[in-house]
Amino acid sequence: MIRADAADSRYQVLKDVFGFDGFRPGQEEAVDAILAGQHVLTVMPTGSGKSLCFQVPALVLGGLTIVVSPLVALMQDQVAALQLAGVAAESINSSRHRDDNVMAWKRAASGQTRLLYMAPERLMTERMLAALAKLPVSLIAIDEAHCISQWGPAFRPEYEMLSRLRDVFPGVPIAAFTATADEVTRADVAQKLFGGAVEAQVLGFDRPNIRLTVEPKREWKRQLLAFVKGHMGKSGIVYCLSRKKTEEAARLLAENGVRARAYHAGMDKDEREANQNAFMTEPGMVMVATIAFGMGIDKSDVRYVFHADLPGSLEAYYQEIGRAGRDGEAAEAHMLVGLGDIRMRRMFIDDESSDAERKRREHQRLDALLGYCEAPTCRRQILLSYFGEASEPCGNCDACLSPVALEDRTVDARKAMTAVLSTGERYGAAHVIDVLRGAQTEKVMMADHHRLPAFGTGEAVKKEEWRSMVRQLVAGGLLKIDIGGFGGLSMTPRGRALLNGEGIFEFRPEVLKPVSRKKGREAAAVEMTEEDHSLLDALKEVRLRLARDRQVPAYVIFSDKTLTDMASRRPRDSDEFAEVNGVGAAKLREFADIFLTAIRDHDAA
Repeated sequence: MIRADAADSRYQVLKDVFGFDGFRPGQEEAVDAILAGQHVLTVMPTGSGKSLCFQVPALVLGGLTIVVSPLVALMQDQVAALQLAGVAAESINSSRHRDDNVMAWKRAASGQTRLLYMAPERLMTERMLAALAKLPVSLIAIDEAHCISQWGPAFRPEYEMLSRLRDVFPGVPIAAFTATADEVTRADVAQKLFGGAVEAQVLGFDRPNIRLTVEPKREWKRQLLAFVKGHMGKSGIVYCLSRKKTEEAARLLAENGVRARAYHAGMDKDEREANQNAFMTEPGMVMVATIAFGMGIDKSDVRYVFHADLPGSLEAYYQEIGRAGRDGEAAEAHMLVGLGDIRMRRMFIDDESSDAERKRREHQRLDALLGYCEAPTCRRQILLSYFGEASEPCGNCDACLSPVALEDRTVDARKAMTAVLSTGERYGAAHVIDVLRGAQTEKVMMADHHRLPAFGTGEAVKKEEWRSMVRQLVAGGLLKIDIGGFGGLSMTPRGRALLNGEGIFEFRPEVLKPVSRKKGREAAAVEMTEEDHSLLDALKEVRLRLARDRQVPAYVIFSDKTLTDMASRRPRDSDEFAEVNGVGAAKLREFADIFLTAIRDHDAA
């Protein structure tokens, strides 16, 4: 329970400082819990006003509120907005001059400041914690709290260190907020930040005004241009995976009459800020960006979010599309997805400096996203189900509006269910598929699963098709994957009903089929032309030069097989270069531009 005077004060602050007559759904519950001295973990849809949930109690409680924010641009925007509202807010961050940070600290230490924004790296030093412990800290708010779970100890270890806050500031309520957290992430944040002693408040994830569409990637430039030209004069965000592709896409749009700017972490800071300001203030502007752009962006009239590349997970996808349609008007989320994207995402996970457990979880999260992409039925149902929310078919996604031809694969689905059940509902998709296809792997043989009646019953179905089918069974709620545990598949009540003869399973085939530039061309298997051999010689010269510069054998750069495949494919950009046999994530980053330039120069000669 909160005191009566605090209850009155919250409305006064809401009206006098922020100019609102009432709270939005969910805000008041979070505010009341904080004012009652409780720890809070709140999951609210993007654009629903999370910041107000800690800003109002900060002003009601008095004293100093510490706000932990992941990005400098995000904290600067919030501080600027608060200062305009007459609130004594400050930030101490790496982008400010040391003298400015010192003055900000002096104002906070003297009691002049109500909200002090810091990144976790700045906060979680022994010196800063010791200094803050001497001040009347009344509240700690952690924005974008999903980062505690998802960014991992290898990327920003100070996020995991935030678990110390409840010991350093006993009795001080800690409020964590995010728009993007599945059940596993919520449990992880609750455990790390609160030792499990917190009840998550989940307000719902549905953004019904956003139309959801997924399209197989064929010619991404043509597809992007067609989509954006169909929305001329409207504000939009285009997400690309790499900085190079971001600039390439922005240039493509600008050359075709679209008012487009680029945004990525490798740009000059002033240019990046100028582009962001133009996007925020000028009508009909399109921002082409990497994921460095968007966290905390509050522009209400973004009419679309276009993913030119596959996001990293359903959480990332949900957060990114949430920047569209914040005014409640109709908006679109359009995603291109191809096999090259999947390969790239797998490599990024494998190359990450993290433990095997985290990599396993991230692969499973990627599988959940692929299940969404391959959805045979309503996409919104699958998206909301992932976050633990049931819904009816939405009528506002491509699967609802333009249903595709589906195949009745009930018999195969029941084979998969039988294999999951007979192996004990504890093995992952790879093992279950090995059992279905009759593969005598060491794991299968050691578990005696080659003796099961299900062994080999699905040998006529290709492995990749089984993978797609399992993803669709998970997405459709017939199987469940234990992302938080060891990735085992288990049956759901709907799955058991199907196994028992109730209902059918309809499969969406070949959503992510390979797209070749030349009909019938197979990697490293096609007969090379004289022109291909000429290019191969040129590529070998490039390889030799690189090898000499690095004082390594030539094969360390790329094998002959890789160069042969490269000469045969003639990749035109980094996406196509990633498809070349023998090109991993690190070599893609280091050598793609060099070899792509060599291919262009050779073909132009």
